[in-house]
Amino acid sequence: MPLNRRKFLGRSAVAGAGVALAGGVVAPAAEAAPADAAPAAPHGGKRYSFTVMGTTDLHGNVFNWDYFTDKEFDDKDHNDVGLAKISTLVSAVRKEKGRRNTLLIDAGDTIQGTQLSYYYAKVDPITAARGPVHPMAQAMNAIGYDAAALGNHEFNYGIPVLRKFEEQCDFPLLGANALDAKTQRPAFAPYSMHRLRTPHGRDVRVAVLGLTNPGIAIWDKANVQGKMTFPGLEEQAAKWVPRLRSMGADVVIVSAHSGSSGTSSYGDQLPHIENAAALVAEQVPGIDAILVGHAHTEIPEYLVENKKTGKKVVLSEPLKWGQRLTLFDFDLVWSKGRWRVAKVGAKVLNSNAAAEDRKITRLLGDEHKKVVAYVNQVIGTSKAAMSTAEGPYKDVAIIDLINHVQAETVKAALAGGAYAKLPVLSQASCFSRTAKIPAGEVTIRDAAGLYPFENTLEARLITGAQLKDYLEFSARYYARTAPGGPVDTAKLTNADGIPDYNYDALYGVSYEIDIAQPAGSRIVKLQFDGKDLDPKAEFVLAVNNYRASGGGNFPHVAGAKQLWANSDEIRNTIISWVKAKGTVDPAEFAAVGWRLTREGTPVF
Repeated sequence: MPLNRRKFLGRSAVAGAGVALAGGVVAPAAEAAPADAAPAAPHGGKRYSFTVMGTTDLHGNVFNWDYFTDKEFDDKDHNDVGLAKISTLVSAVRKEKGRRNTLLIDAGDTIQGTQLSYYYAKVDPITAARGPVHPMAQAMNAIGYDAAALGNHEFNYGIPVLRKFEEQCDFPLLGANALDAKTQRPAFAPYSMHRLRTPHGRDVRVAVLGLTNPGIAIWDKANVQGKMTFPGLEEQAAKWVPRLRSMGADVVIVSAHSGSSGTSSYGDQLPHIENAAALVAEQVPGIDAILVGHAHTEIPEYLVENKKTGKKVVLSEPLKWGQRLTLFDFDLVWSKGRWRVAKVGAKVLNSNAAAEDRKITRLLGDEHKKVVAYVNQVIGTSKAAMSTAEGPYKDVAIIDLINHVQAETVKAALAGGAYAKLPVLSQASCFSRTAKIPAGEVTIRDAAGLYPFENTLEARLITGAQLKDYLEFSARYYARTAPGGPVDTAKLTNADGIPDYNYDALYGVSYEIDIAQPAGSRIVKLQFDGKDLDPKAEFVLAVNNYRASGGGNFPHVAGAKQLWANSDEIRNTIISWVKAKGTVDPAEFAAVGWRLTREGTPVF
């Protein structure tokens, strides 16, 4: 029996309350398809073709706009972003294929990432009495999404915000491996079933199975612990795919917020594989295609052979933020009384070739203006301009600002307690190479641009020896470079694909990184207060919750004793600090605490 979605939502688990039945959402059959629904088949055979469009990692992007720079988005490849552009691409595909011969799905990370999404979670929250409808729900409803998988960032603002967003969406949020902690039954719809009507009598039944990332249990522990659990993608796919086939699904598509590499950024901290999409294709029979998310990479088409059947499964991952739209093109044949998939192909469309859909920009114009006004509020002044442009390879004042604010916040929190006398150090990464604090007036967007993630602050107890290990691990980020030769900054960083956010600079100690040495043997002259660091000495490390919970798989910190934790985003802590100070003076906190060297000679 088809499940009434509103009843399903009403019965879903809310912040550890009751649980929904282990069902899915069944969409009604589409109206009769136009004549172009099924190309003529040779020898009178029945054939039908349809297209599934997919997005992923939209991260709050509706407009082609960068709220941190307060201008149209642009990058070195001249990509564009946003659902307004995706809407134009979707409309063109529907016009070409026939509206009833298409589906539109998403693979998660929808409601976090821009100041637009932040504003409607925190400043004017959708959870308030008579609160607004989330801009992402408005845009996706208007475009006509059919289903979306849950991403890990959906949980950043807590379960109540997610549940309200779910209520506001006209399509189901899917998560077969997001289980109620008490009953171990699905807390969200595991799947949705869609019927595409053909001219040949029998509908094509398309099942979309949603899978999310098991890392949620660690990354958003404060929001989900004791309320939800997140088992591995492979085991849940193996459970649900046969069920969907037995329910009559002719086509099974997985929307997975999980990369395809088979790796985890958490090492042993994560009990299940973080990027498991290809493993699902390889291990679970009965899947025709997988829309991949989470990894922020572009994969137009990737074929994975299922080990049990030998069948090729098609994977595709469109680039983040609405920069690409995946198209899965399915060709079906009628054989032995049922529809069977004869061929699947995938490709991506580039949104920079599309104009923004005025239907979407008009729909959310007021929300956009409110957020632009909000981020341009002046909160203080700065005595000097600061930039992250050289932050990945130099100790720059703007990263020192993050660390200084974090260290001050932790010191104040620990004051008067058992650990008040221990030195407080801090870690920070260069999250954006384009963040700036101008000389003169400082706005919310200037301060917020330093910290685009929703991370919160913790204090962990750590020893000198552990700090050395931590720094050696971080220094893997640099490519080994022989002494004396020229240094190309474009090739110096991100060794072995390590992203900028997984390189930490430590504040409160001084050290050199000898990039002529192999990884693991690079940290020299590590000192605290002008003296060589005592391996047995204890320190307090101000650290973001992503790193503290194992993000990046840095040594020691995840297992270190937690002394304090804050629930407010570090971004807001920085904004509040600037407001309280009134004037930002780099002379009060900036110093060269670390540098790159080669056999004792500074690189810069």
